[in-house]
Amino acid sequence: MRILLTNDDGIHAPGLKVLEEIARELSDDLWIFAPETDQSGVSHSLSLNDPLRLRMVNERHYAVRGTPTDCVIMGLRHVMKDNPPDLILSGVNRGQNVAEDVTYSGTIAGAMEGTLLGVPSVALSQAYGSYGRAAIPWECARAHAPGIIRRLIEAGIEPGILVNVNFPACEPPEVRGTAVTVQGRRDQALLNIEERHDGRGNPYYWLVFAREKREAGAGTDLRAIAENRISITPLELDLTHEPTMTRYARLFG
Repeated sequence: MRILLTNDDGIHAPGLKVLEEIARELSDDLWIFAPETDQSGVSHSLSLNDPLRLRMVNERHYAVRGTPTDCVIMGLRHVMKDNPPDLILSGVNRGQNVAEDVTYSGTIAGAMEGTLLGVPSVALSQAYGSYGRAAIPWECARAHAPGIIRRLIEAGIEPGILVNVNFPACEPPEVRGTAVTVQGRRDQALLNIEERHDGRGNPYYWLVFAREKREAGAGTDLRAIAENRISITPLELDLTHEPTMTRYARLFG
């Protein structure tokens, strides 16, 4: 099995190394295409106004000056065009990608682009706790991801569907099982604006996360992570809301 690896945290991210270790339990035929710099939060964007730069780090290991979407396209449509991958793995992201995160995540976008191009794709993210990025429990994803991916491959990933897998912020033995979930929704706005001033008194602004702990809905990715369970969420590329489409069809005749 030929596997393409990508991420949004960049070519030097520790999660990419973890992903490579996970993938090597599945295959030796690995190809890595990751952004030259951190592309967190770029979602499914393309680089349309700047050229793409491709740098070979070593054999079958490339850095792309672009977004995760650019990386997948570079791999499938250029370097690997005559020998495409059988599977795309995107991650392992620093931090969970659940609820509204899905719409912002470059990790999800890497898997999304793979799905659009007809390759079964899985996004993987590792949640972390109150200690922050200094103490990310990578061993959780490293220990549990190979088995999860094998079972997904055996079951099959349907065209137009990508799989979003999130690992809880705990050590491997503390995982309390696996939950197949729906995408959750938080009870408040995800981001706020924080105003600051530079040394000359001029204002500048940071986007800051503003999340309160609320009871997560049953069956959601948020609830699974809160309960130390691995969350597996199938995401559909077709964003059409069929009930509203039917209602509008009646309205407009």
